[in-house]
Amino acid sequence: MWKIHTKSFVSFCILAFLCTALPVSAHTVVGWGYNSAGQATPPSGNDFIAIDAGDYHTVAIKSDGSIAAWGNNNYGQLVGTPSDNDYTAVSAGGWHSLALKSDGSIVAWGGDGAGQVSNTPSDTGYITIAAGMLHSIAIKSDGSIVAWGDNTHNQATPLSDNDFIAVDAGDYHSVALKSDGTIVSWGWISSAPSGSDYVAIAAGSYHDIALKNDGSIVAWGDDLYGQVSNTPSGSDYVAVAAGIYHCLALKSNGSIVAWGKNDYGQSTTPEGYNYVAVTAGCDDSLALRDITNVCEYNLAGDVNDDCKLNMLDLAVIAASWLIDCNLDPSDPACIPK
Repeated sequence: MWKIHTKSFVSFCILAFLCTALPVSAHTVVGWGYNSAGQATPPSGNDFIAIDAGDYHTVAIKSDGSIAAWGNNNYGQLVGTPSDNDYTAVSAGGWHSLALKSDGSIVAWGGDGAGQVSNTPSDTGYITIAAGMLHSIAIKSDGSIVAWGDNTHNQATPLSDNDFIAVDAGDYHSVALKSDGTIVSWGWISSAPSGSDYVAIAAGSYHDIALKNDGSIVAWGDDLYGQVSNTPSGSDYVAVAAGIYHCLALKSNGSIVAWGKNDYGQSTTPEGYNYVAVTAGCDDSLALRDITNVCEYNLAGDVNDDCKLNMLDLAVIAASWLIDCNLDPSDPACIPK
């Protein structure tokens, strides 16, 4: 819903350099921020390959193709979780979740007040899914979009084109990426940035963010907590995620940057350089962590977590020395630890 996935990492990789950040093996999950229902306390294990955060609940795929879910269960977000194991993508919405099976069919469970579950299409051939607050959306293999559920703001009335490659759903709007690198949106937020050099999108509650092919980030929409105006500069990002009022971005070095609302610590990111995917929920955040790069012992000066002390560590330290915090105090490197 407000995040990134595989859909749950919908930093859809179009360029080869971006794909290096995709989770290709099993990882552990790290969570932080608001945790009223345990949504930011993931289960133990190091066999997760995809993750998505919704409104107080989280869903993930394990390496055997099964689904794990945790957090709020008021609408069956947990008890309705499928028990079989041939899933390739998941998406968590407001009160419901979606999962994509290996045959291209979609399974939905949880809250169904607007038909976001019961009206799920029964055919196959879907390649991407997204769960919004009360609506659901998917892309078929021919590039067309199908949507169902709440449509009070036309968020479930997609465009008729058939050249879409990625889609995400916010509270009452939808946003999609076309094969030519342009972005379209409809529903509550109908504006989208111009240009044709985008490679990934993420929908928040009332704001959206996108990743450009040069690794820079663009954001638009609601800016109540600086989730648009405080978007970081730079061009070394490989993935983005949008929560209700905060955003996350994954850098090429495996570190995480966050901005926007931070009243529960949802924008206070964990340290380290070994993260491979990010997702933002209502007021919580989660990430997949590559445990193969976690050292058995903490080495003083090993700032890039590769379990070695070498020139790469010095390069990271030197880069920090060159940052002028008086010139740009909003730079993530200038935020006090």
